[in-house]
Amino acid sequence: MPMHNGLLPREGFKMDAVLRLIRATALNPKLLLPLVLLARFTKRGQDLAILHPLAHSRLRTLLTLGTLRLISNYFSDRVLNNWTSDTYNWRREVVVITGGAGGIGGHVARLLAEHGATVVVLDIQPLTYTAPANIHYFPCDITSPKTLAAVATQIRAAVGAPTVLINNAGVVQGRPLLDATEASVRFTFDVNTLAHYWTVREFLPDMVRRNHGMVVTVASVAAWVTVPNMVDYAASKAASHAFHEGLAAELATRYGADRVRTVLVNQAYTRTPLFEGYQNDSPFLMPALEPETVAEAIVRQVLSGRSGQVVVPEMGNSLASLAAMPHWYQARLRTKNVTIMERFKGRQVVEDVDRFYEEKEKADGKGVEASGVLVGKD
Repeated sequence: MPMHNGLLPREGFKMDAVLRLIRATALNPKLLLPLVLLARFTKRGQDLAILHPLAHSRLRTLLTLGTLRLISNYFSDRVLNNWTSDTYNWRREVVVITGGAGGIGGHVARLLAEHGATVVVLDIQPLTYTAPANIHYFPCDITSPKTLAAVATQIRAAVGAPTVLINNAGVVQGRPLLDATEASVRFTFDVNTLAHYWTVREFLPDMVRRNHGMVVTVASVAAWVTVPNMVDYAASKAASHAFHEGLAAELATRYGADRVRTVLVNQAYTRTPLFEGYQNDSPFLMPALEPETVAEAIVRQVLSGRSGQVVVPEMGNSLASLAAMPHWYQARLRTKNVTIMERFKGRQVVEDVDRFYEEKEKADGKGVEASGVLVGKD
């Protein structure tokens, strides 16, 4: 299962390919610096600079911008990683991933297993792929702290204390706000947001004690922009985004775990059963992504052993600035995308969430946990 390394993304010639070309040429100091030096220190270069002063000026401007970009990236990386380094031996690392039976999570699990990591999958369904011996499956209701605690004990006994936690599980209802029930809204937040708290509470203490480990939060570009029929989903993803930021700050200031890494993932629409019927209205700027594309971006960041942010496609970064835009632009963007979810018929992890919570309350009243397993795949 080799990762894609072609000149073009798996999705073809899209805006990401243009951005990659710009970085490799117009904003590449390694390419521009020799040209500027030739224009400064050689007779032929000086003559050309005099003949084409505008081109020479723009060349220097591009060099400045490219250099500033590299410097900014350098300091961002160092600050996010608390100016520390760490070593990962992937044959000794234990990775827990929620929603890893298929989709994005399934690809992540297999890629990490190929690099020698021991992978623990938490999911509602059996694995949809043939798993090697170093992938272990544990059914688990990640919305139940008690059930998760029991499964965490089993994991530590069977494969060891996890050193990497990937909170990948997610659900989407695709309903207008007034059509959503109390149970459906609760279900969305239970899986997409609150489960992150319960998994971190179980697995982070060992990482803090060792001052070694990583927590990956799979949010979404929906954390930056909310459109009709996705209010609960976007709100839950915005909350998980904030969860990541607060976790990173507490690791550095409250727990003294400056080498425990945090990774945030903001991916756009991905072709999984969860989002079947989603209508993509910007196929060039924000193309529909293949699950493998998102999975490979996550795995590359994890294997780097560094904290950071993964945004796919790259144009998704523009949405992060939406809150700073004028309201006339923000409001137009949200209402313009009313058609995105009109034909939505994505797979539901639990078909009747109202009944699920009724049964869960009855089970809790008897002092036992509900048997439902609530994890899905973004």
